[in-house]
Order: sequence, then structure tokens, then C-alpha cells
Amino acid sequence: MATEERHNPFATAQPAGDGTTLDQQERERLRAQPLWRVRLKLLAGTLWNNWKLFTENKIGLIGLAIILFYAGLALAHPLLMGRVWDPLIYDPVIGFDPLAAPHPAPPSAQHWLGTDPLGRDVLSQLMFSTASEFILGMVAALITVTIGTSIGALAAYFGGWIDTFFMRLADLVITLPAIVLLIVLGGLFTLDLPLLALVIGILSGFGATTVIIKSQALTIKVRTYVEAAWVAGGSHWHIILRHIIPNLLPLTFLYMMFTVTDAIFAEAILSYFGLLNIRMSWGLMIHTTQSAGYLLNFQTWWLIVPPGLSITLLCAAFYLVGRALDEVVNPRLRKR
Repeated sequence: MATEERHNPFATAQPAGDGTTLDQQERERLRAQPLWRVRLKLLAGTLWNNWKLFTENKIGLIGLAIILFYAGLALAHPLLMGRVWDPLIYDPVIGFDPLAAPHPAPPSAQHWLGTDPLGRDVLSQLMFSTASEFILGMVAALITVTIGTSIGALAAYFGGWIDTFFMRLADLVITLPAIVLLIVLGGLFTLDLPLLALVIGILSGFGATTVIIKSQALTIKVRTYVEAAWVAGGSHWHIILRHIIPNLLPLTFLYMMFTVTDAIFAEAILSYFGLLNIRMSWGLMIHTTQSAGYLLNFQTWWLIVPPGLSITLLCAAFYLVGRALDEVVNPRLRKR
């Protein structure tokens, strides 16, 4: 009976034809590659493995499909306007179709989702508003994670009065009712999308996001490679920028998803109460329906269902993607 050959870890590498070993050739080949290319390959491999983990979560894929659907609506609107749709009829703010009177008109071949009480196309309003929701959510999320990651890393690394100050500030922000505060600000100042994104980003960044990211940064601070960098003479900012913050990025990306949901919901409430200076949004569509007296009229369902369902679906989609990402970035929830 033939014996099974086993790999001997102490065996020397086999020589190649030119006298060098195969291991030496492999090391030389890797050493000849630029450092950025090696890092790019490692990053691509990590992203691919994380994507495979993400696709195993069906809920996350459903949320991603909904997000891509609404992103397609946002991109399609400027292409349709002027090329397929007449701006005088389908403009989301000043459009009017005299042939569809009386308004609000039900869905038809010309207006797939009908018209609102002012004679404007509901589908055009819905598609136009989608871009505003995405821009608001992404800007607010970027501001949130920038503040939360920076403050959380500094508080965890330095501790002392820095930690005490920002944690007490976070406790104060958490206790404030965010929606009520935004309504008060909307009554005192003229809020537009950039200002609203800034306010939401600051409130979220200095609030619960900072506390959560700081707790994660504390676990990174005591790891071996951070201690090795300190012993090797690395400065404080070198350790924070090169070792702590990069390892916080997966968690910060996760909380970006949740911030987008909060921003979309807040915009809908402020627009509904008429406290936001914006051309058109889903909340403003509901506000127009309520002002005309059709809010509880189920015979004109096309006025309330599209914007209301869109707010619900898009907020739920970002939440579902965030939950799926939690299983990717959280080692305790990984399936493998």
C-alpha cells in the first residue's frame, strides 16, 4: 500500500532552474510590486469577502434593491424632463395639465400616479424629491460619522478631561428630543436642505454615535499593534490616524445607514409642517394633500400613498442594510 506523502514544514524550498528557490522568487515578485498595488489587492479581497457575507443576508439584499430602485428614479427624472416630458406639464413645482382637469385627477396613461390638487404630476414630484432625500441623508451621515469618529477616537485615546467633557456633552444631546428641537429651529430660522443636514449631522455626531464609537475605540486602543506603535516611537496623531480611526471605519459606515434614515424622517416631518424651505419633497407632497383637504379621503389615494409609502420604504431600506452590515462588521454576529 502506498504511503500518503505529508508536507514537511522543515524541508527546504525546491530550487528553480536559475538556482533560486521558488519561495525566493515569490518574495522577489511581491517586493517588485508597488506598495499601493499590494494594498489595493488586500482591500479588494476584504471587500469581496464582506460582500459575500452581506449577500447571505436576504433582508439586506431587499433593502439594497429598494435603495437602488429609488436611486434609479432620482437619476431618471432629469433625463425624462425635457426629452420625454413637457416641462410645462410635468414640472414638479409649476407644471399644470389643463387636459387632465378636474384636479386632482386619478392615474391615467398620461399621469401614471395622477395629479395633485394643483394639477401637478405626482410621479414627477415623487421622482424629483428622491434626489433631495438622498442628498440630505448622505450629507447628514457624512457629518455625523466625521464628528462621531473624530471625537470618539480622541476621547478613547486621551481620556481625562477630554473624555469627560465630550461624554457629558453626548449625554446632554441624547436627552434632547431631536424632532421637537428641529421643529423649534424651523420656526425660528429658515431651514433649507444644507442647513438641515448640518443640524442633523451635529446632533447625531455629538450624541449616541460618539458614545458607541468611543466604546469601540477603547477596545482598539489596547490591542497589540497599537502598543507596538507606541513602543516604536509613534506619535499620538500617528497612532490615532493610522491605527485607531481606520479600524473604526466599518462601524462608522454602519451608523451612516442609520443616520440617513433619521434624516429622511426628520425632513418629512418638517416639510409636512411647512417649516422647510425646499422646492419639493415627499413631506411637502403630504402637506399639499392635507392643505387641500384630501388627507383622509381614500378616494384620492394616489395623493397620500406614493409619498407616504416612499418615506416608509426608503427609511426601512437603509435600516435593513444597516442591520445586514452589522453582521459583517461585528465579529460576534459573523456566520464564519
